[in-house]
Amino acid sequence: MIEVSDAALRQAAEEGMDAFIQVFTDAYKQVIGDEWNAEKMALLNAEQHTLLAYQLFRDEVMEGGFCQLIQNGYGGYIFMNPFAKALRLWGVGDLTKLIYSAREIYVANKEDLERERTDEEFMAMYEQYEAFDDLEDAFLEKEEMFTALVAEYVDEHLTQFASIV
Repeated sequence: MIEVSDAALRQAAEEGMDAFIQVFTDAYKQVIGDEWNAEKMALLNAEQHTLLAYQLFRDEVMEGGFCQLIQNGYGGYIFMNPFAKALRLWGVGDLTKLIYSAREIYVANKEDLERERTDEEFMAMYEQYEAFDDLEDAFLEKEEMFTALVAEYVDEHLTQFASIV
């Protein structure tokens, strides 16, 4: 089981929900390293994968939207795994609907969305895929609430996410 320190969790909790989640996901990334292969990914349980996916999703969408999320290689991890279903089970149902809507766009345009692009072509994606705009806006409007719900779930189920030492 992945370990996180109680002191780090307490300090992060004082800093906010984002920092609290980050303590766990940093530990997961340390275990996986730069090798996101089947062998390394098997080191995380389903709950840990969901939390890692949420943190990646949140950070990418807040920084550069769905186009950036997909261009950075996370499309399959977010949209082709039971991430949205797990969030619904965690009580974050509004986000689940948003992810399923984005998934429809992703699946319909997967090949184009994932192809290598120049910086100029990447910037043009934002005009080409304006269908993501309303979804990004909806996420940004409710991000704090979504993050609070995720952090609350983690706090109530700590042993599923890490051993606290």
